[in-house]
Amino acid sequence: MPDVKLPFSREEYLERLVKVRTAMAKAGIEVLFISDPSNMAWLTGYDGWSFYVHQGVIVGPEGEPVFWGRGMDAKGAIRTCYMDVANIRGYSDDYVMAADCHAMEDLGAAIAERGWNGLTLGVEMENYYYSARAHNVLSKNHEGTIEDATGLVNWQRGVKSATELKYMRRAAHIVEKMHAAIYELMRPGLRKNELVAEIYRTGLMGGEDDEGSFGGDYPAIVPLLPTGKDASAAHLTWDDTELEPEQATFFEIAGCYRHYHAPLCRTIHLGTPPIDMLRAEEVVLEGIADGIEAARAGNTAGDIARAFYAVLEKHGVKREGRCGYPIGLSYPPDWGERTMSIRPSDNTVLQPNMTFHFMPALWMDDWGLEITETLRITEDGPAECLANVERKLFVKE
Repeated sequence: MPDVKLPFSREEYLERLVKVRTAMAKAGIEVLFISDPSNMAWLTGYDGWSFYVHQGVIVGPEGEPVFWGRGMDAKGAIRTCYMDVANIRGYSDDYVMAADCHAMEDLGAAIAERGWNGLTLGVEMENYYYSARAHNVLSKNHEGTIEDATGLVNWQRGVKSATELKYMRRAAHIVEKMHAAIYELMRPGLRKNELVAEIYRTGLMGGEDDEGSFGGDYPAIVPLLPTGKDASAAHLTWDDTELEPEQATFFEIAGCYRHYHAPLCRTIHLGTPPIDMLRAEEVVLEGIADGIEAARAGNTAGDIARAFYAVLEKHGVKREGRCGYPIGLSYPPDWGERTMSIRPSDNTVLQPNMTFHFMPALWMDDWGLEITETLRITEDGPAECLANVERKLFVKE
């Protein structure tokens, strides 16, 4: 048994493996190959910035999972995974960025060597890290059928354990400090890149709880902070321009601890906000309150969205799209778990200790307003907000 300091107990990793194998059996999948680094970490503890090359975890019919990746990254797996070294396989660097061969040839061989070549193989087809060429080559190197297993592991991650919730509370404490630093520093003339530098510094410095101090981790999404008309777009980042008076900037950021995220968005206006933004703030705050009230175990994700949209409709405010998603452990480029959505059509039943980023932002023609919360579904009653940052449009004269 390897001597590795793991973020979770070996018993918890075993429980996760059992859940995944149960889901595999229901889906008719005998062998599973997962390439999503979030799913890899959740199942094995693997933690490395190596997802730019082909890698993954193989879950067979029995035994420990198998890490499969670049040879130099197999050493990282030995240092971060709970499995025996016999279940960590590295492939030759000859496969990296090569036109005449492909790493999936080695993956096919690794599966065949364990006697699983004729079994039904599940892969994550709709995934950032699994390319069309990878699927084509793997299909030629596996004798059994290949099925789409996108989301199979993701869905097992929805209900958080006590340790996961501890990590998310630490992330929430970090994001509280990040927003406090932003408000303190915000002023006309400050360059955005300087502000982002302090956002990162505060996030990585971490915080403290009753167990002591802890450091922060890198979030799966960089800080988003568009200003003025740029804030009508949801996903712009930053440059080196100076902040100007009489403009609003929203901050979409997350505290992060051991890759567990607590996103939280707030908007700051330098000077007196326009009346339409102040009216929108009132509507959004009312809608958030009603949405949180509906975020109860036994209700559905759609119930949260319908409660929020009912308020918008009452006040004549138009908005389209989902207004939230589940969160937890994530690697770039996304901190969502990519399963359910907070949208009216989603009938997923909420369970205690599910966690969401409730994200009912407004992006209008000339400005944007983001006020969001990270929620935990409780055993009884409305959802708990993990972070404690005043819920409002911040104004700084």
